[in-house]
Amino acid sequence: MPRLTPAVLRTLDILELFLDDSAPLSAPDVVRKTGLPRTSVHELLATLVAREYLQKDEVTGTFRLGVRLLQLGNAYSARFDMLSAANDVARDLASRSGETVSVALLEGGDVFYLAKIESRDNLRLPSSIGQRLPANVTGLGKALLAYASPQSLAARFPEPDSLPRMTEKSIGTLAELEPELARIRERGVAFENEESTPNIRCAAAPVRDSSGAVVAAISISLPVSRWDQHPEGHWVDLVLEGASRFSSLLGFPA
Repeated sequence: MPRLTPAVLRTLDILELFLDDSAPLSAPDVVRKTGLPRTSVHELLATLVAREYLQKDEVTGTFRLGVRLLQLGNAYSARFDMLSAANDVARDLASRSGETVSVALLEGGDVFYLAKIESRDNLRLPSSIGQRLPANVTGLGKALLAYASPQSLAARFPEPDSLPRMTEKSIGTLAELEPELARIRERGVAFENEESTPNIRCAAAPVRDSSGAVVAAISISLPVSRWDQHPEGHWVDLVLEGASRFSSLLGFPA
């Protein structure tokens, strides 16, 4: 079990009191319910008020939940709205394409797989829901990295001359990756050519929220042999249609 930080635990103990009691609480109430020292309680309450996690009534001296927690709750709810949309769109795109469809988010230098619908032949890929893979070796990751700022790219890849590799075709340096990201921005679609898995190709496209920000990406993955049975534009059109529908569900204007 990881080592837990006592100060953070005390702060969470205070916040969790408000889950069980909808009425405002005074500082003495918090001391009594948590058993924490009075001085510590006053310091923690003052900090939570300053950061807007709690709101203090200056007349009664009592505390209630603050606006920052509402914002966190809305962000959490939005993630679930995204998951629902991801699953709906992925199922539809997998049905229309007959291939494996994945949805991922960008977290640091990795992609985090949010949803995945397998093809009928259970294509063997290194990805699964909840798993992370290096963003630079996946179509999904490149579709997301293409819209990151140069400063963000530098922070995500602190060793620009030694990016993670999964196959001999993986892009290994930021200098190699940046021109490809520019092409992705021009076309609105990213490709993976056996960079995470031998004999697998992928087309991926960015997904935007109501503000226009790129928040996710969706992809179609399939064996090279099946990819070559259709023009490249066939797969591009399918994934762009999926990304457009996904973006619409998140509030991006069509």
